[in-house]
Amino acid sequence: MDDKITIIEGPPPTFELLHEGWTIGLNEGPNPYELVLTRLRTFNSAALVERCRRAWKEHSTVYLEFRDELGIEEKLPIMAARTLETEDGDLLLLWVRRDPEEDGAESDDFESDESEDESD
Repeated sequence: MDDKITIIEGPPPTFELLHEGWTIGLNEGPNPYELVLTRLRTFNSAALVERCRRAWKEHSTVYLEFRDELGIEEKLPIMAARTLETEDGDLLLLWVRRDPEEDGAESDDFESDESEDESD
């Protein structure tokens, strides 16, 4: 079975931090994670949601796979999925889990490199 939904072309997805009450239950666990929402245009959103449902029924994880702004491949676990039909075509809503320190780690490394350069 296919365990990922891959964004093949276009820019990296944008993520919105959620403050909805129902999403708290998706985020329970020993590690702190952020649950974020992304919206993707697709030709077959219903089939992609069904793929997620089949995997979850088998207690498997489905991942959103994409390349970030630097072209580095990333995979985030999909926690919930929904499809919407719009005038412009199908829209796939994916709630994915990401490590909140992921973004901060890069900026911390960059700042520490700068401070070392300044002291030299």
